[in-house]
This record gives sequence, structure tokens and C-alpha cells, in this order.
Amino acid sequence: MAATADVREFPRQYLPASADVTTWDRAEPHYRELSERAIDSADGLDRWLRDWSELDAVFDEEGAARYIQYTCQTDDPQRERRYLDYVEHLKPRREPWLDRLRRRFAEHAVRFPLPPKRYEVLTRKLRNAIELFRVDNVPLLTEDDKLSQQYQKLTAAMTCTYHGQEHTIQQLGRYLEEPDRAVREEAWRLASDRYLADADALNRLYDDMVALRHQVGRNAGFADYREYMFRRLERFDYTPDDCLRFHDAIERVVVPAAAQLAEQRRRKLNVPRLRPWDLDVDPEGRAPLRPFETDQQLSAGCARIFHRVTPEFGRIFDTLRTQQLLDLGSRKGKAPGGYQLTYHERRMPFIFMNAVGTEDDVGTLLHEGGHAFHTWSCRNEPLLPYRTYPMEIAEVASMGMECLAHPHLEEFYGPDAGRARRRHLTDILNFFPWMARVDAFQHYVYTHVSHSVDRRLDEWQTLTRRFAPFVDWSGLESYDRNSWHRKLHFFEVPFYYVEYGIAQLGALQVWLNARQDYAQAVAMYRATLALGGSRPLPELFATAGLRFDFSEATLRPCIDAVMEEISRGG
Repeated sequence: MAATADVREFPRQYLPASADVTTWDRAEPHYRELSERAIDSADGLDRWLRDWSELDAVFDEEGAARYIQYTCQTDDPQRERRYLDYVEHLKPRREPWLDRLRRRFAEHAVRFPLPPKRYEVLTRKLRNAIELFRVDNVPLLTEDDKLSQQYQKLTAAMTCTYHGQEHTIQQLGRYLEEPDRAVREEAWRLASDRYLADADALNRLYDDMVALRHQVGRNAGFADYREYMFRRLERFDYTPDDCLRFHDAIERVVVPAAAQLAEQRRRKLNVPRLRPWDLDVDPEGRAPLRPFETDQQLSAGCARIFHRVTPEFGRIFDTLRTQQLLDLGSRKGKAPGGYQLTYHERRMPFIFMNAVGTEDDVGTLLHEGGHAFHTWSCRNEPLLPYRTYPMEIAEVASMGMECLAHPHLEEFYGPDAGRARRRHLTDILNFFPWMARVDAFQHYVYTHVSHSVDRRLDEWQTLTRRFAPFVDWSGLESYDRNSWHRKLHFFEVPFYYVEYGIAQLGALQVWLNARQDYAQAVAMYRATLALGGSRPLPELFATAGLRFDFSEATLRPCIDAVMEEISRGG
């Protein structure tokens, strides 16, 4: 797993080196050739699969490159046009060809059986996709992509003037950690007012998305979009009811623990009630930790941590730095959030985020670094579907890396590393109720598509009271009702959120394993990453030494361990 890379590491075996897929006229002949090629043996079928993987990798890299360029500067009209051209004119025209190729595989896999263990996951994926595909949904899914781009553009344009200086919403987040409560409230209200100014537009946008997505599910033969998405997201190993039981377990186990920590925070802050601007400040009244000032300091500090986790991860991250595969800082016009996206032909990860100098930024780069190591660890796999992986294990890779970094946080915080560890564990505990709110809201929305915007906002308020009863929103109800607008997953990646909760439970098990035997925990973690998506989800968890289970039986001991560690000061 050498830590250097360019396209020549993986020379094309099927496409000519000069071929590109920048227009559909250039891409289509290759998909046509694959759909018409004679296959007369198992070896021929295996070769055909590898050629298909190569073509898709080149095509997907074109889309990834345009998406990255656009999100790095959403106010550049040329970048926007190029990305929309891919969304509108390239990606949709490939979909019918993919369906043909999947059907050809299914047909020939019966005639020329392939080794079952090697191909069982791929076979299940392709057969599932065959069952889901509907030509009528292609334009609808294209429109959904375009609506998501509108959300990015709306939110990327949001700025506020604070003390005479223009700030992005992300940059205002620094002030929510200030000990001066008046400063925190002012910054919180500025950011919240800016979102509220676009609340009607965002609610209309989401209304359009919900109606469109419901039609997609109905077209595919499902009762609703929830049922469709569980299949599309390949949730073969759990059901919607399992997720609802997970919410209930969080309400029983985590909400009381979070309430206990909230009451401790309230007493230490000496306030009569916790308000939304009281949740990020240090409860001891200490100045916020400012672990870095520049993007270079952030990447250098994380590089040192990755080298300490295992030298191989350090070398991989060094490659990302030297090959300019990081865009870390927040700026006007840049899309919000953070992600790791893969250049599939080069098999190289790219990390995007909006750093402003906070502890959360360190956690974000550690998190996205975990995704990058996942991408890298399975890059020698010839089949593209196995170089991608279930989202539940993908998030174990990222959240697990945050936990494996715990012993090395001195690289940023020196003697305050214990404080940073305690903050991270507290954030993990508080995340579970938030995740449950986000996931429960989506279950509600897509099984009650006829409900009005007001009823939808009422439901979000109900979920606030259920999962965060210790935060006082009195007089701030309009902010609470629309606060979900900040969560891009609702708009850009619907139903992608419970994976974080499942994976966070896995990551806590990584953390517990590392406390017992750090080297062994890292070794099992690396073994899992190397499998990519080639094995079923429960087996991937087991390889990492984790239980694939999100019932109370697994949740409670993890939360008890977190609370015990927090009580000791991290």
C-alpha cells in the first residue's frame, strides 16, 4: 500500500489512454461495446466486469471532479455550468446503459458461475439495482440532484456582518465558544436570523424535494420513499422498525445521560436555564481551545497524529497534502459542510471542509482522514463496487479514527488534551439524541407526504422536546421550528443519517478495544478498511472486532463507559 499515486499507478486496460467521457457522445460507445460484447466463459465474464469497473471509474471521476470544483466555489458560473452539465446531460444518459449491463451480468452469471464468496456481495447489489431501476425515475432523480444544488447555492451565499466584518455562518461558530454569554447570543442570533431569512425558500425547496422523491418511490413499486430508500441504500441487514427501536433505546439510555451532563453544565455556567447558545462554550468558563490558526497548521497537526496511529496512515496523508488533495478553510462562496470524495480512476481521496480554527475542525479532519484511509486501503481492488462500501462501515472508519486519535491529541492541545478528549466524548454522547431527531424526522416526513409545512415544523418541535428536553427554546420557537434547515443531509442525501448512529456505536467499540490493546485495535481496524465493500456488513463489523447491533444491549454499556470516562475528566 505505497503512499504515492497518480493515474499511471493504475494504467487503463480497457479504454484507450486518450479516451475521455466529457460528453455523452464520447462515453456512449464504450457502454455500447460492453453491452454487446460476447461473453463465453467465467474468465470472460470476470474480464468484462473489470472493464465495466474501469469505464465507470473514469465516468465517476469526471463527475467527482466537477462536483469538487463547484463546491469549492459555488459562485463561479463556469464551474456551476460544468457541474450541471454532468447532472443534466451525462449522468442521466448513463442510467439505462447501467441497467442493461446489470441485466447482462445477471444472465451470464447463471451460465458461467463465478466463485460465490468472491461475488456474492456484487451479485446481491446488482440484482437489487435491477429491481429498483425505472426509466421514469431517471429525469426525477436528475431533478432531485438539481434541487440539491439549489440548496448548496442558497446556503453557500449566507454571510453575516459581525462587528463590521463579513463572516460565513461557519466562521460565526467560533463565537459560540466564547465565555461571554452576550457574545454567544449575539452570534447565535445573527446566524439563526440569516437562516430564518431564507426559511420560506428552504421550506418550499424541501416541499418540492419530498413530492418528487415520493413519486420516485411510487414509480419503483413501493408504498413510499422510505421503503424505496431502504432498498436503494442497500440496508439488507436492518429495517425501518429497527431504526425506530434504536430511537427508543436512545430515548431510554442516552437522553437521561445527556440531561445529567446538561444539568452539570447549567450549574457550572450559573444560568437559570440552558439556551441554544450555551451548548458549545466550556462550562468551566475557560477560554475556548484554539488548536490552530492556519490551514497548514491544521493539516500538519493531523499528519503528526496519523503518523502516531500508524506510520502508513501518516504517509498516505502526507501524499494528500503534497498532491493538493485538501481544501480545508471556510470562505465566501464555498459550499457548507465537509466531505471526502474519491477520484475513482486515480483511486485517490479528496478532503473538503470549512475550517475556522476550532476543536470541531480538528475532529472533522480526523474524521475525513478516516474516510480517506478507507478509500486508500482498498484501492488495489480491481472491481469498483468493492472499492466503495456500505455507509455504516464507512462511518466506522471515520468515527473510529477520531477515537484512535485520543492518545495523540497532545499534538494540538498539549496539557489540555484531556479537556479535548472529554469534549469529544461529551459530543459523542450528545450526538445520539441529535441523530435520532434527524432520522425520526425523515421517517415522519416520507410517511406523511401530504402533511403541510406547518405540521412538518410541529413534528420537528415535538422531536426537540423528546430528544433535547433540557434546552430551553421559549421565545425562540420560530428558530427551533426551522433549525433543521442547517442539516444538509435532509436536502442532499435523504435518509443518510442513521448510519452515523450505527457507526458511532461501532466507533465506541473501537475506542473500548483500543483501551485494552491499542495495536490490536488498529490492526483490526485496518483489516476492515482493506476489505472495502467486498463482504456483507455484519462481517465487516466482525473483522474490526465489533458487534453489528444497535439495540439497548450494545448501547447501554458503551454509554456507561463514556459517562465513567467523562466523570474522570477524560
